[in-house]
Amino acid sequence: MTVTEESRSDSRPSQAHAFQADVAKLLHLMVHSVYSDKSVFLRELIANAADACERLRYEAIAEPKLLGDDPKPRITLAADAEKRTLAVEDNGIGMSRDDMVEALGTIARSGTKAFIDRLAAADSNAEDNTLIGRFGVGFYSAFMVAERVDVLSRRAGSEATWLWSSDGQGTFSVTELPADAMRRGTRVTLHLSEDVKSYTERLTLERLVKAQSGHVPVPIALIEKPGAEPAEISDGAALWAKPKSDITPGDYTDFYRSIAGQFDDPALIVHFRAEGRQDYTTLFFVPGARPFDLFDPDRKGRIKLYVKRVFITDDADILPRYLRFVRGLVDSADLPLNVSREKIQESPLLAAIRKGATHRVLSELERIADKEPVAFLKIWETFGAVLKEGIYEDFERRDALLALARFKTTASTDASPWRSLKDYVAAMKPNQTAIYYLAGDDLERLKSSPHLEGFRARGVEVLLLPDPVDSFWVMPGVSFDGKPFKSVTQGAADLAAIARADAKEEAQTEAPPAVKIFIAFLKSALGEAVSDVRMSDRLTDSAVCLVAPEGGPDRALEKILASAGRLPSAAKPILEVNPRHDLIVALAGLAESDRAFKEDAAHLLFEEARLLDGDRPVDPRQFADRLGRVLARGLPREAAAGAA
Repeated sequence: MTVTEESRSDSRPSQAHAFQADVAKLLHLMVHSVYSDKSVFLRELIANAADACERLRYEAIAEPKLLGDDPKPRITLAADAEKRTLAVEDNGIGMSRDDMVEALGTIARSGTKAFIDRLAAADSNAEDNTLIGRFGVGFYSAFMVAERVDVLSRRAGSEATWLWSSDGQGTFSVTELPADAMRRGTRVTLHLSEDVKSYTERLTLERLVKAQSGHVPVPIALIEKPGAEPAEISDGAALWAKPKSDITPGDYTDFYRSIAGQFDDPALIVHFRAEGRQDYTTLFFVPGARPFDLFDPDRKGRIKLYVKRVFITDDADILPRYLRFVRGLVDSADLPLNVSREKIQESPLLAAIRKGATHRVLSELERIADKEPVAFLKIWETFGAVLKEGIYEDFERRDALLALARFKTTASTDASPWRSLKDYVAAMKPNQTAIYYLAGDDLERLKSSPHLEGFRARGVEVLLLPDPVDSFWVMPGVSFDGKPFKSVTQGAADLAAIARADAKEEAQTEAPPAVKIFIAFLKSALGEAVSDVRMSDRLTDSAVCLVAPEGGPDRALEKILASAGRLPSAAKPILEVNPRHDLIVALAGLAESDRAFKEDAAHLLFEEARLLDGDRPVDPRQFADRLGRVLARGLPREAAAGAA
């Protein structure tokens, strides 16, 4: 049924409402900046209609009367070339007045201003079409092709029919119509612009539906002109229920984009059916690009749950949080339908599905890592930081995740930048008993850390770990192939048993007495700032470095905990000194009369070690004063006097 001017005149007066966003600007930017293909509007509207049908099916489990005498879900497209209109109608759950105001009148609820700013930024990049769909604004893509949009809806179980109408210029109206203006469901009528009237043509609509929405689990019919009979153009067979041999790569990609709200291609497809004690089908996708909410603090998954093809929820707790980037669905034949969504989530059957689904995803990642290493590295580069959360959280699957993990190391090259732990263990040096790592927050800073010098000199590979989660999963007790992980910034380096790989093998002789005395002086001068000062076997080129005591967190984890307020008092670091460094030897040779200078040098050495660790000086003013006095000592006497 079409909403006519006559039906409007019999209705109650309409009331204008302002959109809760700068809609005129937002819609203008959407039309001109984001979408490169206007035809996506049809996919968005069909997806909304299918969702309305699925929600009705779910609510009808508890209230069968909602279905009335129209139990079979359907979506109908009705074109009218003469009036230049296209309608998308469903017999789903429908909307009340409040539903319309809330769902259609509030655009991009979360961070509207930021969303508009990002759209504005996209204006300079016509190829950036990844924003829409990520913020729940798919319905508004209709304004790319329509001068006005009318939404007629009647909620299941209600006698009231409502008309929402807007031209997308900043306001919308909601009007109550006579009860018989529409049966249950929703009809979205687009009053098309002159330049897009091709969207009323049968061939165009049929092509778009088959290309974009052939997977929708609701039959779709087309009325190509007023008075014509509906012709089915999609049978509503769920894609995941079809044999794999009947599904093309394009079908998978289109389905992925529709449920993920993204426009990239999936990097991995996991489609399987489990039969036996549990009967369920899964269709999972590993995205080719990071979802916008990958690091959402709630870390929720985005897996849809169906029971016998009845939609249950779109955020089912199916996969562990470290696989939250996976998109897709699970359709179970065994879970009960006559209980609440919350009870289904607590079902022992769902627990078994969780275990099986997680195992299958990890198995597929293992397979691609072995058979298609280049493709796997792209996945790891995109999602490795999240997968490593599982090493910390999932004890049962820790070994499998460690085997999957890839790392930048001191042995990485441009040709081979990523290394597995299997590669690392195979390259371990004689007498090496641990897997060494260096954690921090910047890869380039890690590469230049003085802590690596002794390891490089001996050809000992060190893992470089720049992700925050790295400091947590390399905790005591974690090992790979029987080899524990050991931080190069914590405790003694224990490198004496490993021969140097270069020609600069140093005689293992004791440090000169003067150096020993200077080290004792450093400890006295620094006082409470350090817990100890000792000679280092990890330094070859630098004069000093800071390390953490053997017990407690290493330097990187200590910083993370301190910044989060989880570490009331940090452990005092150990200052390690290179006894063969020219600067240390020279300072050790100064006379007792240079004590004030030596004290300044002691504190500057400590601050140098802090700077190399990425920290600021403890007291910037004192640091500057000491540096000035030391520099002045090196100047000619006349210049030093002038500087003073």
